[in-house]
Amino acid sequence: MSLVARNALRAVRRPACQVRSYTSTSARASYAAERQAIEHHAFETTDLWRKISYFVCFPAIAVCVAWVYNSEIEHKHHLDHLRAENDGRLPEIPAYEYMNRRGKPYPWGMNSLFFNPEVNKDMSQE
Repeated sequence: MSLVARNALRAVRRPACQVRSYTSTSARASYAAERQAIEHHAFETTDLWRKISYFVCFPAIAVCVAWVYNSEIEHKHHLDHLRAENDGRLPEIPAYEYMNRRGKPYPWGMNSLFFNPEVNKDMSQE
């Protein structure tokens, strides 16, 4: 029997309208109820985390910003006081042998990449 004849015979034996139903209506209702419960839980959880963000995280960030700002202002006043005592310059940092060790210069010079002349010792002058 050829392939075409076999497939034609199978098509004739097969009913014209075949309805496949893998789930019953009670299973569909159960699935729909479960999905609705999951969506309700997701909405409640999202609302909870939104409230936590607005009423806990944002105020905590504001408090931390205020604390850091105040400590930086105190540090600036301390440095200004040291400059006033030393004729407008910061006192010389002690030259301990374990500080600012350079085995060889960086490609851009002896100072680090984040060199700030107001707070760091200039290593190119040594």
